[in-house]
Amino acid sequence: MTVMGERRQLLSLGYRLLGSLAEAEDAVQEAYARWYALSPAQRDTIESPGAWLTTVTSRICLTQLGSARARREAYVGEWLPEPLPGSTAAVSGPPASGTTDPADRVTLDESVSMAFLVVLESLTPAERVAFVLHDVFCYPFAEVAAVVGRTPAACRQLASSARGRIRAARAPVTRATATGQAGVIRAFRSAWEAKDIEALVGLLDPEAVATADGGGLAVTFTDPIHGAGQIARAWIEIANRRPAGLTLTERTVNGQPGLVAQQDGVTVTVFAFDVAGDRIRHIWVVRNPEKLRPWTAG
Repeated sequence: MTVMGERRQLLSLGYRLLGSLAEAEDAVQEAYARWYALSPAQRDTIESPGAWLTTVTSRICLTQLGSARARREAYVGEWLPEPLPGSTAAVSGPPASGTTDPADRVTLDESVSMAFLVVLESLTPAERVAFVLHDVFCYPFAEVAAVVGRTPAACRQLASSARGRIRAARAPVTRATATGQAGVIRAFRSAWEAKDIEALVGLLDPEAVATADGGGLAVTFTDPIHGAGQIARAWIEIANRRPAGLTLTERTVNGQPGLVAQQDGVTVTVFAFDVAGDRIRHIWVVRNPEKLRPWTAG
């Protein structure tokens, strides 16, 4: 495989580390720039160009995660990961296997879901890199250590700490099948369009939370909305203000059923959901136009 053949794998890693496909593409481009800046003799001494590019991309992402924290503190409203349209094949990566504890292994499909990416945001940069490299992409701690700049034992502790925090944030629930999730989202869309507040409440977990990201570039609610009743009333208000020509369609968002709103062919809102059983536990509303470009282009 040529070095350019590593691009999909690197994007797959970068997106999970940064929560942004645009930022992941920048990181991968920088890694390739550093590769081609090497002399032919220097490149010949590198036994595995793919491993070299992975290490460099991961280090670039680690640096970006540190600076991103400061940027997000100044962000207008809540910051959410950039949603992926349709198939996640562009960042699917290789099959995950071989972690030390199969019960703890995170599948690549799960690791690209909006719910999982939001939880990753709560980790420190070093925890996130150690966890994603080891638990998701199955890199041994000796290689993780070369990225993070700590000992393998320290990286093992970082991943363990991250694993514990992820477990605490994601209480065990009965997950709906993909078909079941799609049915819940379809019912939610129908109730929303019919402005049926009782039906909306019935589809929401009593402790449901709705979070929106407009980035100061699109009108939306700035603070999370808590509770089925409050969310249902907010969605009825949104329906009452729905402009003419706005279409609402069912689409795959980060590998799971979601909704997309378009105005004159331009995607203006992407809705991602976390469904447990037959109830919606979380709604993520992305309206920042800078995060929606791939949806219109695609």
